[in-house]
Amino acid sequence: MDPLLQFLLALAIIVFAAKTFGYLSTRLGQPAVLGQLLIGLILGPTVLNMLHWPIFAGGHLEETLNYLAHLGVLLLMFVAGLEVDLEAMARSGHPAVWAGVLGALVPVGLGALAALPFGYGWREGLFVGLMLAATSVSISAQTMLELGVLRSRVGMALLGAAVVDDVLVILLLSTFTAVIAGTGGGTLSVLAVVVRMLLFLVLATVVGIRFFSRVAQRVDRLPISEGVASLAVVIILTYAWAAEVLGGVAAITGAFLAGLAFARSPLRHHLETRMHTLAYAWLVPVFFVNIGLEANARAIGVTGLPFTLLILLAALLSKVVGCGMGGLLGRLSPRESLVLGVGMISRGEVGLIVASLGLSIGLIEEEVFASIVVMVLVTTLVTPILLRLLYRKREESPDAG
Repeated sequence: MDPLLQFLLALAIIVFAAKTFGYLSTRLGQPAVLGQLLIGLILGPTVLNMLHWPIFAGGHLEETLNYLAHLGVLLLMFVAGLEVDLEAMARSGHPAVWAGVLGALVPVGLGALAALPFGYGWREGLFVGLMLAATSVSISAQTMLELGVLRSRVGMALLGAAVVDDVLVILLLSTFTAVIAGTGGGTLSVLAVVVRMLLFLVLATVVGIRFFSRVAQRVDRLPISEGVASLAVVIILTYAWAAEVLGGVAAITGAFLAGLAFARSPLRHHLETRMHTLAYAWLVPVFFVNIGLEANARAIGVTGLPFTLLILLAALLSKVVGCGMGGLLGRLSPRESLVLGVGMISRGEVGLIVASLGLSIGLIEEEVFASIVVMVLVTTLVTPILLRLLYRKREESPDAG
């Protein structure tokens, strides 16, 4: 079959399957990403091995889908940056900052320790920890909203901590890829890499905040169809390119910085609507399904099961301990700190992005990648269950109130 026709058919199957299983997941009280990951695993080598069906043989389908998935992740990171409200984060106070910082650093340490007994070096171990550091509170926020406690002190701390966590993970990832995963050759070489990275981060942020908002407002007044959205796409792609080529950091960092720059623009909500449509209509679902297409859960096998279980245990404990300690340092009560820690357990988009990057640059193997996908699925499933149990126990407690 003609490669173009293969691509069109595969894309139709992937987007339809992603949206269908995403809808079914939300009907079961879970985030759409869970259903999209599951259908990706089903369509991938774990079950159906779709891309190796005879109808898709002989083309470059996997490479093309990878390109689309990379575009999807860039848009996803731009939207994430666009939604960061630095003022609201500051208002959430000390619990959010402490929980966000410790909720990122403790998983990095525990993840590295969990990987070392299985023969991984310190570089790989730290990267495993980075994959455990990111959090996704969408499912926790939805659960707390249903319970009527999202606007409570712990609910606001949860939302603020998630922002701090994501920003810190992006910075840690940038540092790791620029310094540790680089080809350093001594102290001066490492210092040069760090300076280059910091210069890019500062310049990209300053230029973006000072100029993008003004340019966007001027473009909005021009008779150009969806001019602001097109401008944003050009800047996302340029920043992603510049992040790798000029800054020596991951392309997703550039997309995230572009989102942060536009977040302070008066056109933020206008742009948010357009970019959500562009991203979530097809490119972001392709990214999530493609993770399943790349992951082979059967590669874990019996020998890989101990590693997967230990990583899962580290993922659960590290957020409860790290974010719980942060809550206590921020003067939340022990019960509120426990709720905060449990609410931060769920992993999601950023963790999967980090894992995909590690697989593409050869820092992790297919077995580790599959273990991380399983970890994301399990943590996403257990978080709302644990939150509801905690609040149910509070209601049943004779001194609750």
